Amino acid sequence: MPFVPPMTMMEFFRKSEGVWFTQRTVHHFDTVADQSGESKLYVGAIALDDPRIKAICQPQGIDPASAKGGASFMWQEHDDDQEPNPDRVAVLIDVPDDETGRSGKLLRNQGYVEKIPVVSRYWFGQDGILTIDTEYETNQGQERCWFMTDDFRVRVSTVRMMNGVYLMTYCSERRYLTEANLAQMVQHNLSRASV
Repeated sequence: MPFVPPMTMMEFFRKSEGVWFTQRTVHHFDTVADQSGESKLYVGAIALDDPRIKAICQPQGIDPASAKGGASFMWQEHDDDQEPNPDRVAVLIDVPDDETGRSGKLLRNQGYVEKIPVVSRYWFGQDGILTIDTEYETNQGQERCWFMTDDFRVRVSTVRMMNGVYLMTYCSERRYLTEANLAQMVQHNLSRASV
């Protein structure tokens, strides 16, 4: 069956659920230390009855009934075997423009660049590429993300600060396989080999 990219934010969140191994390359255009490296990204979809939807929508003056759901994102250094740090959690709420769900607002409890609540604009291109534009108090950010397969995706982002300093990031992300995933793959390949 051919790969079908997600074309709405909730499809994107559901396809993103799980744990991802992220390899990132960061290019600073000033003297900031290199932040390239490897990390884990934990993604979980949020249902409409989750109380975080109301808690994030109301301070932004958005009716929680207009939300379609959301997702939580946690980051952790790749070599860290502890539970993820709850201080590194971002919650995003999807508020689409219309019934197509192809564009809308993303409400975040905290932004990636500035750790403050923020509202971003998103849209999906015909090719399935998700673009997110965010205006912070002193920065502008754009992130683009797309799935190459169900288990591999790419993210690129740029940040422009008021003083003209730019930051560019490239991330390749592959889904961590669980023991159940591996067992299923082995069974599938054994069944193919016995034909």
